[in-house]
Amino acid sequence: MLLMSLLLLGSMYVHNGTDNPYAPMQPIQVRINEWQERQALIYTPEKPVPGKKYPLLICFHGKSIAGTDLSRIFRQGVARQLREGKKIAAVNPKDKHLYEFIVLTPLSLSWSWPPQDMEGMLDDIMRRYPVDPARIYLTGYSAGGWAVESAKTHSARLTKRIAACVTMSPPITDNPYLKRYKLVADAGIHTWYFAGEQEAYFLHNVHTFIDSTDHYRKGLTRITEFKGGHCCWQSFYNPDYRENGMSIYEWMLQYTTKN
Repeated sequence: MLLMSLLLLGSMYVHNGTDNPYAPMQPIQVRINEWQERQALIYTPEKPVPGKKYPLLICFHGKSIAGTDLSRIFRQGVARQLREGKKIAAVNPKDKHLYEFIVLTPLSLSWSWPPQDMEGMLDDIMRRYPVDPARIYLTGYSAGGWAVESAKTHSARLTKRIAACVTMSPPITDNPYLKRYKLVADAGIHTWYFAGEQEAYFLHNVHTFIDSTDHYRKGLTRITEFKGGHCCWQSFYNPDYRENGMSIYEWMLQYTTKN
């Protein structure tokens, strides 16, 4: 009995971050299909309100992070902001309410997260966590930007589940995906793009994605061209960064899915 009590107490300490090397996030396994799971880190609000649903922000890493070492996720992106003590919460400019995010950072074995694994992961997370289905947001930098654009254009069912995206310095997607931006237009997915003036290839890709969207519907995209090369994303993930008075988190909260 004493041993069982000690084991239970130890598991509580790990869950609460006292002995958690990934604090303030938690390591989990996400199921992508009936046979496979993948590693991920997740952050949930510190004091969740029973019955309340929270926006979900899924963050995709760059190529150098891929593999099996979860700790690499903290090198860049939203996870690094959390690790450094930033709060991923924002006031929605439309309704003036404060929203806390559930933040999910899946780890890909190579390159970045393949779009065919997105729905399985999303279904698994929504079964286990209090996610607001109307507020599912995607963001990614470098190869993670490729993951965002691929997920947006993978299938009509998946596209309809995404409320808004922030894509930073993305590689180009496969040609079939470039032909599916009508799905994005029909779903009304807003995307804020970032690319450096000194990274011509990635800047060109961003304009290709914008043109592909504008072909079907204008007004869904915006772009920040910064002075730099393939870098600097950490500045934009900082909740203190503002353009036109809004952080990327405040900007995303303006949008919900039509469902």
